[in-house]
Amino acid sequence: MVSVSNLTVVFGEQVLFDSISFFVTEKDKVGLVGKNGAGKSTLLKVIAGLQNADGGDVSMPNDALVGYLPQELALAPTRSVAQEAALAFKELNQLEARSQQIATALATREDYETESYHNLITELNDVNDRLHILDAGKSEENIARILKGLGFTDEDLDQPLSTFSGGWQMRVELAKLLLQQPQVLLLDEPTNHLDILSIQWLENFLKTYSGAIILISHDKAFLDNLTNRTIEIANSKIYDFKFAYSKYLVAREDDLEKQLQAYKNQQKYIQDTKVLIDKFRAKKNKAAFAQSLIKKLDKLELIDVDDFLRPAFNLNFPSSPRSGKVALQAENLSKSYGHKKVFQNLDLIVARGTKLAIVGKNGAGKTTFTKIVMGTEKADGDITIGHNIQIGYYAQNQAESLDGEKTVLQTIEDESTEYIKATPRALLGNFLFSGDDVEKKVKVLSGGEKARLAMCKLMLEPINLLILDEPTNHLDIQSKEVLKKALAAYDGTLIVVSHDRDFLHGLADVVYEVTPSGMKEHLGDIYEFLQSKNAESIAQYEGDVMKEKAKQKDQSSQKLGYDERKEKKKEYRRLQNLVSKSESRITELEKKIAEADKEMAGLDYSDEAKTGKLLAEYEKMKKELDSTLATWEEAGQELDAFDTSVLE
Repeated sequence: MVSVSNLTVVFGEQVLFDSISFFVTEKDKVGLVGKNGAGKSTLLKVIAGLQNADGGDVSMPNDALVGYLPQELALAPTRSVAQEAALAFKELNQLEARSQQIATALATREDYETESYHNLITELNDVNDRLHILDAGKSEENIARILKGLGFTDEDLDQPLSTFSGGWQMRVELAKLLLQQPQVLLLDEPTNHLDILSIQWLENFLKTYSGAIILISHDKAFLDNLTNRTIEIANSKIYDFKFAYSKYLVAREDDLEKQLQAYKNQQKYIQDTKVLIDKFRAKKNKAAFAQSLIKKLDKLELIDVDDFLRPAFNLNFPSSPRSGKVALQAENLSKSYGHKKVFQNLDLIVARGTKLAIVGKNGAGKTTFTKIVMGTEKADGDITIGHNIQIGYYAQNQAESLDGEKTVLQTIEDESTEYIKATPRALLGNFLFSGDDVEKKVKVLSGGEKARLAMCKLMLEPINLLILDEPTNHLDIQSKEVLKKALAAYDGTLIVVSHDRDFLHGLADVVYEVTPSGMKEHLGDIYEFLQSKNAESIAQYEGDVMKEKAKQKDQSSQKLGYDERKEKKKEYRRLQNLVSKSESRITELEKKIAEADKEMAGLDYSDEAKTGKLLAEYEKMKKELDSTLATWEEAGQELDAFDTSVLE
């Protein structure tokens, strides 16, 4: 499906890929991994044809459709959500037009034995197969299904796309790709703008996807549940493993241990050889031997140890001050922006030491709730902070709120207190800022570096209620594991807003879902919550289907009077009879043509009168068969499209 051969990409003096090669089949779902800057996004762009390589090539079948979702996309939306999504059906419309062209050509041509005629039949079969995959005839239904799966409501579908945030607009772009069903799907961090329920829906959708998928993600659960292959980019090379992320980690560490041992053995050999060279170089009778050893070392291919196990930052929350039994209580809390109600009647009691996860759809009010707790947003109702509670808050945009003109060291020094025994430099060292790194200005840091620095600031004050709003957004998988381990050991009260299932799994004691009507408590793990939501979704979907059928039946009955229904029934019976008669006539003609074929095989062509009569009858039957087949196909299509609800 996708063949990458000897691909080389160079940026300035940095070699991203050095003659890498791999092949992706149509059944592969590949997780593309590697440290930041390794070239993951660049590789997707090269495969998508959006960026040129410096060497090698990427090839795939000429008719293969490639779908690419970047991390960020500049949109100029002027249509409604549904109208924008409908642009995905450009291929479907073209295929339907081509199918009609071929069908017309086959019905009018008589050169049945020619190669071009058989090529048309083959093309028609290919076109119809693709139309079947694209679910032709169910465009509107599929648009609604996929947009709702990604979090849009019925009311959202008719709203202008310009009224939605960039994250929601990216969801529409993702919906368009899923509707197109390209043979090759390239996804760069597709879960970035999705809430926890939408991520699970997308995961389930892609599990049964019929094409090849290559994706980049920092969501460990997403990679493990979806991919069957992992390709790592490291040191300009690739490492290809035929299994998902967690198993890849184990195999990769095993490979690295072997590589490290081989490196140590080679280094020992080099040192021992240098000792011999130094020993014999000055001796006349051993000088030639020393020179041969030097040549051996010069020809030796040095073993490099891959930069795989990078040091993780060291995060340990200090002991928290003692607080009252109730850390936080909210009663009848409601929040609106103008006429738009975010949530209402929200009740919540958080006991000391609880580790609580807050989940919900994007826009449900999760971040708004944390801001109300912090006092930066006002709301109706009561919210009470417990006795001796000292809050540490990590906002969703905390990294961006840092002063870009300050250095890393100044950021910590300016807010250091006597509470911290370690020096600012020592504290920063735990978060992987050392040497000249601490003198960098904040504005030049990457998203992950800013996130680590913002997390470091939480260490500067005593905290017994820690509120984290999407703390994993800019962290890689390894850093998320470090944060999760530290939070599990934290002895204070924790409220965490997150869409990362693997991060919440085993961390939160209880899950609260924010809904427009309040907060719903779900005891147990995040996966138990997701299972319950999945059961609700299935029941709701089945109920909606039944309601829609009843509604269509009712509307059809209301629209058509007695006479109209009578005419419809008459038309329906006519089509049924036409299909039935055509099928009988086709069977009869095919039998007669087969008998004529046998008769012509033994025909005496010297009897011109008999030969001419038989050939004329044969040609007449062939034409009638073609005509009857066309009638049968047309009547069958009309019958399939007939709205039978109007007959009831």
